[in-house]
Amino acid sequence: MPNTAHSAHPAATAGTPPADDDFRDPLDRLLPPPAPGELFSLVDVVFPGQSNHHGTLFGGAALAMMDKFAFVLASRRLRRTVVTAALGHTQFRSPVPAGHLAEVSGRIVRSGRRSVDVEARLCAENMLTGERTTCLTGHFAMVAVGDDAPGTDSVPTLDAVPGDVVRVVEIVFPGQVNHRGILHGGQALDWLGKAALVAATRRARKPVAMASSETLDFVAPARVGDIVETRARVTAVGRSSLYVDVTMTAEAPQQAGSRLCTRAAFVFVAIDDAGRPTPVDAALPPGVAP
Repeated sequence: MPNTAHSAHPAATAGTPPADDDFRDPLDRLLPPPAPGELFSLVDVVFPGQSNHHGTLFGGAALAMMDKFAFVLASRRLRRTVVTAALGHTQFRSPVPAGHLAEVSGRIVRSGRRSVDVEARLCAENMLTGERTTCLTGHFAMVAVGDDAPGTDSVPTLDAVPGDVVRVVEIVFPGQVNHRGILHGGQALDWLGKAALVAATRRARKPVAMASSETLDFVAPARVGDIVETRARVTAVGRSSLYVDVTMTAEAPQQAGSRLCTRAAFVFVAIDDAGRPTPVDAALPPGVAP
């Protein structure tokens, strides 16, 4: 289990600000520099309702995002019901402003038959400029409970995706389902729209607004407890419009394999400060793969 004790930074106790290098921790040596399109990440757009009076993401909400990431990673590794056993080595480095993208990435650094340790990092991204800042790092110990499935020594294989594909991972909780334990259609649309918004904004590097929904097909239900993954990609760009294809799949944490639940196509329009349509650059912005 990780050591959850925290000690004061020597520079802080001396009353002098620490140098930038003093903020480095073991996670910086384990993870490559954060960048869009990592093998697996969890993203969310920070809206005002998630912000404090300073206009930044609540610290508890940031920790909850990292815990959700650790849960998904541990569930896919162990294929069992997992819970958070401990949280340690947590360091808040920078706030996440409202309107920015919050993205959690990381990896499993130790794995047993019934437990895993996950190192995670939360970065903020200004979707209009592509600038990214490391905001929070932490170490999560996840433990399997019950005897619902045998342990496994295999490492899950996660398919690599192009850098311009946005992957949003969520967990279906009881408050998000109907009386039959099936995910509400409105909640599914919220997740589809959020992924599409991120993909369109990253491509345009300008504010965008949803103009229409071209297609929307509900293929299969997502149920309470499922891990839901939404993928979005810009497929065409007009003068000021962007066409985004989105798919949503679901998987049970204890079982390998996913099923297609929903597919949709949205049209977004880039807008200026006055809310009027504005041209989208034909060239790809930095950080967005072709």
